[in-house]
Amino acid sequence: MALASELPVARFHYVYILRSESEPERHYTGITSNLRSRLQAHNAGLCEHTAKYRPWVVETSIMFRSKEKAIAFERYLKSHSGRAFATKHF
Repeated sequence: MALASELPVARFHYVYILRSESEPERHYTGITSNLRSRLQAHNAGLCEHTAKYRPWVVETSIMFRSKEKAIAFERYLKSHSGRAFATKHF
C-alpha cells in the first residue's frame, strides 16, 4: 500500500471566472495552473485586460486534470453561447 507522500501529484488546470468588485457586472474568464497566484496578478494590475476593473474575486473555478479539456472549456466560455451559459449558471 502506497503512502500518501508516495502518490504522484496531479497537476490541475483551472478555468476561472472573475467578478469585478468595483463594477460587479464585469467578468473575466481565464485559465491557469495556479489560481491563487493568477488572482494576485490580476489584482496587482499585471494583466492588461483586468487592471482597470480591480479588485477581482473568483466567482467560479472548475478544475481539470486534462489541459486540453481545460483549454476547450475556456474557449467555449468565451464564445457567445458559452457566455450565455455562464451568465445563466454561474
